[in-house]
Amino acid sequence: MSSTHNVGEALEDNSGFSPDFSKGLLPAIAQDSDNGEVLMLAYMNEDAWRKTLETGEAHYWSRSRKELWHKGGTSGNVQKVRSVRLDCDNDTILLLIEQIGGAACHTGRRSCFYRELKQGSVRECSPQVFDPKKVYGR
Repeated sequence: MSSTHNVGEALEDNSGFSPDFSKGLLPAIAQDSDNGEVLMLAYMNEDAWRKTLETGEAHYWSRSRKELWHKGGTSGNVQKVRSVRLDCDNDTILLLIEQIGGAACHTGRRSCFYRELKQGSVRECSPQVFDPKKVYGR
């Protein structure tokens, strides 16, 4: 799909492409649409799903704050949705996104998966792009 707005429009035709929210929140994986890097895992409810399709930017449900969350609403690091995939059971969402601002993680790193265990040692494998204290004040 060439335009993010078309993602939502395409689903209005009753195509049957719809997550199964009957059991509650669903995991939503954000993956870089250009290089395939997995950037984060969050959760969506039906409101977050609809808002994502409506705006073309990722929205999630914050389990800790118990509220709808526009990714990048505070930091400016929004996620432009390029395409959406559902797994075979319609209970996991994969967002192929363009990460604006370079960081998906609240720690200021490009990916939330920034720690790696490989051959017995742990290392940080995702650069810090911004200082979270300056952005979030904590």
